[in-house]
Amino acid sequence: MDLHLTEARATAAEQSAVDKILGAPASGWDGGERNVATDSRAAFGGHEARSRRHLLLPALHAVQSHIGWVSPGALNYISVRLDLAPAEAHGVASFYGMFSLTEQPAVVAHVCDDIGCLALGAGAVCGELEKKLGPAGSACLGGRATWKRSTCLGLCERAPAAVITAAGEKPRERVVAPADAGAIQLLMQDGVAGKLPAEPDALNIRASVPQAGRPELRLLKRVGQVDPASVEAYQGAGGYEALRLALDMGPEAVVREMIESRLLGRGGAAFPTGKKWEALLTQRGQGRTHYVVCNADESEPGTFKDRILMEGDPFAILEGMTIAGLATGAQKGYIYLRGEYPLAGERIAHAIGAARAKGLLGDNILGRGMRFDIELRRGAGAYICGEETALFNSIEGYRGEPRNKPPFPTQAGLFRQPTVVNNVETLVNVPEIIRMGGAAYARIGVGNSTGYRLFCVSGHAVRPGVYEVAFGATLRQIIELAGGVGGNGRLQAVLLGGAAGGFVSPKELDTPLTFEGTRAIGASLGSGVVMLFDDSADLQQILLRIAGFFSHESCGQCVPCRVGVVRQEETLKRLVHRRPLGSPAEEIGLLREMGQAMRDASICGLGQTASSALESALNRWRLFS
Repeated sequence: MDLHLTEARATAAEQSAVDKILGAPASGWDGGERNVATDSRAAFGGHEARSRRHLLLPALHAVQSHIGWVSPGALNYISVRLDLAPAEAHGVASFYGMFSLTEQPAVVAHVCDDIGCLALGAGAVCGELEKKLGPAGSACLGGRATWKRSTCLGLCERAPAAVITAAGEKPRERVVAPADAGAIQLLMQDGVAGKLPAEPDALNIRASVPQAGRPELRLLKRVGQVDPASVEAYQGAGGYEALRLALDMGPEAVVREMIESRLLGRGGAAFPTGKKWEALLTQRGQGRTHYVVCNADESEPGTFKDRILMEGDPFAILEGMTIAGLATGAQKGYIYLRGEYPLAGERIAHAIGAARAKGLLGDNILGRGMRFDIELRRGAGAYICGEETALFNSIEGYRGEPRNKPPFPTQAGLFRQPTVVNNVETLVNVPEIIRMGGAAYARIGVGNSTGYRLFCVSGHAVRPGVYEVAFGATLRQIIELAGGVGGNGRLQAVLLGGAAGGFVSPKELDTPLTFEGTRAIGASLGSGVVMLFDDSADLQQILLRIAGFFSHESCGQCVPCRVGVVRQEETLKRLVHRRPLGSPAEEIGLLREMGQAMRDASICGLGQTASSALESALNRWRLFS
């Protein structure tokens, strides 16, 4: 950290950006010579300022979007406004990948080279950009732009992908997917010239939802068919009928329906949704504030279903959250949105405003005396914040580091209050359950895998995209829905569940994609990733990229994960480059030992699953000899 940070002063533009989030200071700040480190309490008030620490990330986003980086002066001004030690604010800002603490050009191209894009030519795109614009991270286009390699951007159905951002008073973001070096360079030039389109890239229904319009759809039935910006259109398609029913039923009956549905969470952990809600319902009347949090930090490589729902059917998410609020006695909800989703952010923000205006959020919902409102919070490029307790810390204005459990979120979650966390897909199931009844919903599917499931098909598929099926479809059937194997047509491997999931071989295509079916072959559904690799794909390089992803994304809080993911990547590099310490068999044995140590001793799921994909591949193929 710069020792002179507390002496740096924010520019007028930086102060203005922060004040839009925090409000103008009441008194005491003149933007001039005052030492803000010593005058903060007099100017802004200690306890009141600290109680707004949860606005730290929004304030950092405001500065990053306005000037392209978070300067020492801006960080200092934010610290004063929130009565934080500058070192503490610096520690938070440095944790998140979307915040730059070193000066960089206003226009930045973020080019994905993660596993899905890597399989479809991202390496060649990056190589061409190096020839045209210089190495990643270097200034180009007259020093006014740069490009960077990025982890997964959640645009896997249109890989390879890139996002171009242009900082300014009216910041702009533009998706280009599928991307090539020429298209990326042209958009960067538009950004430098101030001509980057104001609207983010629109949802491409044909490319992203190949099933759109089919009558059997439930979760995707409105995507591409109903205007996502119109609450009236949503209501005309049956929207908010479930909320009216839930208000008539009352909280206890709603929770009973959720328990009868046997809906398991769709974010990866597969915890019974009704049991979560019941835990908060039983705590009513204890004088504690209850919260509903929608986990929309969809950062698992290969996953993009939640983005499609947010872009294509945002009111369904709000309705599901509002029903959750009714059932759990919560009056406030938060949507924690992945920072790399500009269009989803716009759609959700608009939907919240439209719902409030219609009396569907606020102090007297549908005139029934129910109070519930929703606030949108944007993440900042940290995969770990998909873990629910790390997400709480992030909303509260801290580093996104997981908490030890117990206590569990239903006991002490957001702001240490009872909290229900559900992901986007889970919440979109809720109105369906209320409309059809929990018992009827439970009859759909197989065994404990009830209801509908979304799968994100990408990689070497003929028609990549989000696909909806009732539980029970096999992996082969999902691939056939997506038109079969693309690329050269010869399937080598399928990655299920994303980087934290596992590989399966072509011999296992008749596995039912249920919680029980995938468990039987040592795999998992995870976040619904189905990524195909033909036999031209270099699995060694794919595994190395997965190892690099976990090494980059570990929060570093616990030793088993902090050290294990780095040593895992180092060992895998030695094997890939044929420079093992000892024999390949000894190195593979070491990898397995490290994987077991991480599973046994890591605080959260990141470390516990960091070796899953690698070990599944080692179990199925002889990759190193």
